[in-house]
Amino acid sequence: MKVTALAGGVGAAKLVSGLAALVPARDLSVIVNTGDDFGWMGLYICPDLDTIIYTLAGLAHPVNGWGLAADSFHCLERMRLLGCDTWFRIGDRDLATHIFRTQRLHEGQRLSEVTAAVCSRSGVHVRVLPMTDSPVPTHVDTDRGTLDFQEYFVRLQCTPRIFAVFYSGVDRATAPPPVLEAIGEADAVILCPSNPWLSIGPILAVPGIRESLRATRAKTLAVSPIVAGKALKGPAAAMMSQLGLEVSAAGVAGLYRDFLDIFVMDGRDQLLRGQVAALGLEARIAETIMDTPASRVSLAHALLEILG
Repeated sequence: MKVTALAGGVGAAKLVSGLAALVPARDLSVIVNTGDDFGWMGLYICPDLDTIIYTLAGLAHPVNGWGLAADSFHCLERMRLLGCDTWFRIGDRDLATHIFRTQRLHEGQRLSEVTAAVCSRSGVHVRVLPMTDSPVPTHVDTDRGTLDFQEYFVRLQCTPRIFAVFYSGVDRATAPPPVLEAIGEADAVILCPSNPWLSIGPILAVPGIRESLRATRAKTLAVSPIVAGKALKGPAAAMMSQLGLEVSAAGVAGLYRDFLDIFVMDGRDQLLRGQVAALGLEARIAETIMDTPASRVSLAHALLEILG
């Protein structure tokens, strides 16, 4: 079975690692959000791409989920002493990735090419695909004005109230051919349990991707990032409330109903099955909380069983 996952964030990285344990690398593609990419100290940072790659390589921080395990922060500390604003924490070994990426981009390589090189040098054989090679930065309109995503998410810890989310320049972006091929040639497409606006939304907004999901012959499945009315990590539940949506797994299902076949919820949301089915989707139940390496593989196995 050829599987393509849409991913962004730590929860997605966990599921992708579970899938990678069961699906041969040649048959697994991961389309990754780049809406949270940004410039920092002259470097081009790709948080979601790096989180996916580090996790697949077995290098990710075991508690944070982002960054590298056992990394040091000597450079950041020296920068602080020199008066730099160090609100975005990048470790010393992590810094090497960003320097490598930025140099290659300055030399004229596309982000997808650089990503393939980082994967190869990290021992990752799964195909990891940026959603686009064009910059499509996520911004949020809030009660503190319009903010860059990282300022909202990291610097301000998601405290501003959100009124809208938008992806600058997305109308001019294009999906690289391998992205559309990964959807069109797949037997199954899985939307990981990621924030619908900050992680999955940017991917779906790239021209051609949502249309490809509607047209694909693959079974399309999404895993809810909301369990019992709460987000396991991040601001998804708060954002749903602030944007006037029902804070539930069913509320998430409604966002994808135009192309989705199957929606998977945690057992704690069993009572919402009828509500999801009313959207025209097949509602399924699984243990979706991935708090151990074994539970990641267990969820991936359950999803592959559902997909047949």
